[in-house]
Amino acid sequence: MKYPEDLQILIAFLKKLPGVGARTAERFAFEMLAWPKQELARFAEQTASIQEKIPPCPVCGCLTQEGLCLFCSSPSRDALSLCILGNARDVYAVEQTRAFTGLYHIVEHLLSPLDGRHAADLNVGRIEQRILQNGVKEAVLAFDSTLEGDATALYLKERLQPLQIKITRLAFGMPVGSSLDHIDGGTLARALAGRQIV
Repeated sequence: MKYPEDLQILIAFLKKLPGVGARTAERFAFEMLAWPKQELARFAEQTASIQEKIPPCPVCGCLTQEGLCLFCSSPSRDALSLCILGNARDVYAVEQTRAFTGLYHIVEHLLSPLDGRHAADLNVGRIEQRILQNGVKEAVLAFDSTLEGDATALYLKERLQPLQIKITRLAFGMPVGSSLDHIDGGTLARALAGRQIV
């Protein structure tokens, strides 16, 4: 038996969330039907405006509420070290380890030609500009241990080598195919401490 069309649309949207399959999306949708109207209205308003309320930092791409993010605006960060990551969520995973005190830079996406994400879209010029302006001595490539993460790290290594800085990558103690936000803090801290020149 088919659900009403609007319920099917809601379920389809919920299934887009990572780790949410058809059954879980159905449970979420039916739970939301039982919410008070005020809660549904607040939820809809929050989701509709979340990108405007939390835009990317104009310098590094991390999340911010206004102006520069808390990392770029902090005078205590080590400007000579730049950690390059695939998304803002990974910044918080690295930050929780307290093993890195430098600055961050988020690339727009990881390389995946089959998905239409090419090297030209990485905006490497912004990274190079930050390295030169800040006198960065080390670039840490902190991408997921996946095919896309490896391809992005290799490409950035080749692009950044002419700048004659130390280029490191997280140590390979992390499980292959894993995402940074699923790694426990101890493993991630060891991976940061054991990073190697690539």
